[in-house]
Parts: sequence; C-alpha cells; structure tokens
Amino acid sequence: MGRPKITIIGSGNVGATTAHWAAVKELGNIVLMDVVEGMPQGKALDLMEAAPVAGFDCRLQGSNAWEDTAGSHAVVITAGVARRPGMSREDLVEINAGIVRDVARQVARYSPEAVIIVVTNPLDVMTYLTYKASGFPPERVVGMSGVLDSTRLRTFVALELDISFEDVTALVLGGHGDEMVPLLRYTYAGCIPVSQLIPPERLEEIARRTRYGGGEIVSLLKTGSAYYAPGAAVAEMLEAVLRDKKRILPVAAYLDGEYGERDVYAGVPAIIGRNGVEKVLEIQLTPEELEALRSSIRSVREALARISG
Repeated sequence: MGRPKITIIGSGNVGATTAHWAAVKELGNIVLMDVVEGMPQGKALDLMEAAPVAGFDCRLQGSNAWEDTAGSHAVVITAGVARRPGMSREDLVEINAGIVRDVARQVARYSPEAVIIVVTNPLDVMTYLTYKASGFPPERVVGMSGVLDSTRLRTFVALELDISFEDVTALVLGGHGDEMVPLLRYTYAGCIPVSQLIPPERLEEIARRTRYGGGEIVSLLKTGSAYYAPGAAVAEMLEAVLRDKKRILPVAAYLDGEYGERDVYAGVPAIIGRNGVEKVLEIQLTPEELEALRSSIRSVREALARISG
C-alpha cells in the first residue's frame, strides 16, 4: 500500500499551514486545492522544497482541478472567508454555506471513501452542511473544534502554572463559538486536577480567555484569523484517522441521542480512527455543564435554521 492521499481544500493560511504540519508528520502525499490559479501550486512547491532540509518524505501538489483530488483517503475543508475584526463566526454563515456545499458535493464525487474534516467557520454549522451535501455517513464527516479550543485552554493553564505544555490535558465541548464549554473539572496538569493548583477566579479568567481565544487573535492580526494552532489541530486529527490511532479527541461529531441531542453537530469527546468518529463518548456532566452544552448547541441550531433554505 502506498502513502495515504490527503486533499486540503483551500490553500490560504489555514490550509497551507495544515499541509505544513501534515508533511512534517509524514502523514501522506498532499494535494493543495484552490480556485486561485498558481497559489496552491506555489505553496505546494515551496513546502516540498523544504523536505530535504526538514527531513520528511511526501509529495505535495498544488491544483485547481478536482480530478487531481480523486481517491483521497482524507479531505480537509478550509475553503471560505476568514473572520475580520468585529465579525463573529456566525457572521460567516451565509457567505460560506454555498462554498462548503459545492465543495462537499465535489468531494463526494471524486473521493467517495474519504473521511472529511471540516475547518470552515462557523464550524459546527458547516460540518452539518457538509454531511448533508456529501451524502456521507455522519461518522465520516467531523469538525475540528474541540481540539483547537482545548489546546488553547491547555496553553493558558501551562502558562499560568509555568509547566510543560505537554503535561496539561483538557476538554472543551459545545459549539465552536463564544458559548463553547471549557470543562475545568476535566482539566488536569500532570494528572492533578487544576482546581487543586489554580484559584477558582483565575480558572474562570482562563476559561473566558479560551472562549474568546480566536477573537483575541483576530483582533491582534486585524487582517485574518488564527492558522498555526488550527493547522496543528487538524494534523492531529488527520494522524488519528490515517494511522487508525483511536485517539480520544474533542471534535464536532454528529449526535444521535447522545447528551439528549439529535441531528446536530457539536463538540463532544469521541474516539477517532480510520473510519472517522468511531464512537461518541458520553461523560458525566453536572446540571450546569449540561445546560451550558445544550445552550451552545441551541446556538448551532439557530444558525442552521437561518440557512435551511
């Protein structure tokens, strides 16, 4: 069996950075796909020319033709308009819905066996639209949400305690928006609950910074949104799929009764392997945590209702 084939739709900052992380991990051969002529070709060639120095072996190709994506094992959708200062993720619904639907249909045509990872915002809504437009089983369509949100929480906890980033584990559930639910009870530093190490008021400040972490970066950049951490988060998901690692990751998964919700995508812990979402894990939540999760999911449903036509 040859190397897995990965297609990344959209070669802007998020797409190109995802390709970078995936290449460094040697996850497979990569096709960067974009409607802008020359851009994916240039970025793919530039990244491939780093291979002898960086020490990775995979082929990269830029393309404007769907035919070049055929037979992909995994497809990442980053295509769409990024946030600008003052915009919420929800402001992008109408703009990106048409783009994502068209992309999903093309993916289904050329790579019918692929696992699709959706990155385009508003993420939970776009993941649901991809599921519907592609006709794929829901487990093979998954959104990158909690991995990114959780790595932000992990970063802020590590900085607070002045410890290794590697020693912090965390869960952030719910929609990928300002109503996401950082689960501080399930956040640990070196297997120690962070509530034993950080005062409650500081933990709340960290949770708030996590919820608005994307917006903080948008306001600083002024001309776009985050891409290094999102790209790394997607690469971790790609690795779990392509190497069948059975990782437990917080992702936007299809809910069919879990947490009392049906026919919606939202951030929950799940086992990720070769088939995508292999199992959604239901964990114990306090009444307050469950209500926060359901409130976040209501926001996803409201955004979906605005584009149901």
